Amino acid sequence: MKKITTLYIIGIITIVALVVAFSTDVDPQPEPVPESTADSVPEIFQSESEIQGDVVMPTKVSRPGCEKEDKCYIPSIITISVGESVTWVNEDSAFHSVTSGFYDAPIDLFDSGYLDPFEAYTLTFDESGTFDYFCTLHPWMEGQVIVE
Repeated sequence: MKKITTLYIIGIITIVALVVAFSTDVDPQPEPVPESTADSVPEIFQSESEIQGDVVMPTKVSRPGCEKEDKCYIPSIITISVGESVTWVNEDSAFHSVTSGFYDAPIDLFDSGYLDPFEAYTLTFDESGTFDYFCTLHPWMEGQVIVE
């Protein structure tokens, strides 16, 4: 008799548990999400598409050929005023750099170092002039900043 009573109680508990578990009468409410802006989200959490730049290193420029259509840095020539900044964004899957001068004649004015994919480099130009730059890893990549 004890076995039957014990099995009867376990059966009732199981049925009640299943009814509660599979009950669909109540719609779960989503948790409120706090409002945020790009300014309040740390840069490491912003999506890759949110990084804004003046000059972009697009995909596949680590392969020769982008220089034929002048699309290694877009735009390859940018004109700004004295005191303004230029931000370069690496949208390629390869490392790139923004280094002053030319591949065979670098100048020690600025060097971004290697930029990881979707990393940015910003430089402020305080003097007028024409500043040529290139990628130390891909010699066909060249660009120019004209500061007026």
